Amino acid sequence: MRKAARLAAVGALLYAARRYYRNWGTTKEEYRRWLPGDELMYRPSVWSTTGVWIDAPVSAVWPWLLQIGHRSAERIDPEWQRLEPGDVVRLTPNGWLGLRNGLTMTVAQVIDDEAVVLRGRPPGFPWEAVWTFHVEPRWEDRCRLLARTRAQLHHPGDLLLTELAGPITALFMRRTLLTIKRRAQDSLKAAELERAV
Repeated sequence: MRKAARLAAVGALLYAARRYYRNWGTTKEEYRRWLPGDELMYRPSVWSTTGVWIDAPVSAVWPWLLQIGHRSAERIDPEWQRLEPGDVVRLTPNGWLGLRNGLTMTVAQVIDDEAVVLRGRPPGFPWEAVWTFHVEPRWEDRCRLLARTRAQLHHPGDLLLTELAGPITALFMRRTLLTIKRRAQDSLKAAELERAV
């Protein structure tokens, strides 16, 4: 009986926390606003929008977004600066969690200096999903980076699995945004130091 009560308490806590982690770092306006890629899935089963402030202009962030899917991209690589609709973006390596081909999404849309929209469908992705990275200028030296995930789930088990994985997914998304933030800010500082010399 005690074990069931603890399990119920953990479940209730996760359910209450989901409102926070599904919209981590965003305002109500950002969460509710239409973003590029939303038109690809009008009625998602689950969705989330996360965001971070970046102390760098869009021009410092955009090259890092174009390199999405390239593992361990520690520098801007000119070879990775051409992202076009139809390109396949690898999210995980082959064999990840027993998935022979890992997870992949296809570039659905690129709006220069504004948005990268990825779309996942079986067999490369377990369900229908849209993942958007949207960067907005705020003043001359700052910007806002938003990431929106929308998924259409067709089986109750998929919904349960998604809800249980929600906190882990939120942490992964947060880490992704903070990595882009760190790399953009660091590259901007390095460029400023180089100009000062």
